[in-house]
Amino acid sequence: MSGSNSTLKPMTLIAGPCVIEDESLDSGLVFEVSAELKRQLQPLIDQKLIQLYFKASFDKANRTSIDGFRGPGMKRGLEIMDRVRSKTGLPIITDLHTPDQAEPVAAVMDFMQIPAFLCRQTDLIVAGAEAALKYGRRINVKKGQFLAPWDAKNIVDKLRAVEEKSSRKGVEDWICLTERGSSFGYNALVVDMTSFVTMKSFGVTTIHDATHSVQSPGGGAGGKSTGGKRDMIEPLARAAMAAGADGLFMECHPRPEVAKSDGPNAFYLEHVGAFVKQILEFRKLSQTSPWLIRQ
Repeated sequence: MSGSNSTLKPMTLIAGPCVIEDESLDSGLVFEVSAELKRQLQPLIDQKLIQLYFKASFDKANRTSIDGFRGPGMKRGLEIMDRVRSKTGLPIITDLHTPDQAEPVAAVMDFMQIPAFLCRQTDLIVAGAEAALKYGRRINVKKGQFLAPWDAKNIVDKLRAVEEKSSRKGVEDWICLTERGSSFGYNALVVDMTSFVTMKSFGVTTIHDATHSVQSPGGGAGGKSTGGKRDMIEPLARAAMAAGADGLFMECHPRPEVAKSDGPNAFYLEHVGAFVKQILEFRKLSQTSPWLIRQ
């Protein structure tokens, strides 16, 4: 594939486990997963086919159950993620949930992410944008399950308004919007593939959340956890690339059956490299099509 995508920007790829499962600074799940992702994907990074960001959350604040595992918290979580970057050389991304988290998260992370349930929280969007501009970071806002694609323009407008008032300009492609599915009745999500076309028209990078979009929210045993349809990850991701998505988000785990969060919809870590290579072929066909070039 070397050189075949020379006219395309590297695909933004966000990958890693849902949550930091251990509190060690030198061992544990995040170190295992980040090292394996680097091993599998380094050739694609070297060829500038992908821009990989390692992802793990320090706090899963929106657990279905009060008993759900949440993570080590912000202080320890940021220390662990910083250590991952120093050991692997991979840039890192994590979620923030409140405006006061924006500054400390941006000081450490290369990429910041606002969860779907919080995508309309203006104070959070503004704080995230201010911190991203201050530290030269990218920011990814997941479009809420309740939000129409065209209404996501209001998110972009909020981010751009902060940039216009700032003395700093954002780094290239600093604003990203992620499609993670829309609520379809109870315990189900559906991905509207036209969402990518609509959101791309706002002048931002669009990302397909390959694993959260196959969730069954609250569909786990006894309604105490989230279920998922792992077998739908690949066909939906291929469709998203064909529809014009610029990037891919995927949670992966070496042992999804024992994952502390989002196991039913996590992709098997051992297959990530082969899957991404396939997705890049769909992206190349889509992004170089005459129809998209005319836009």
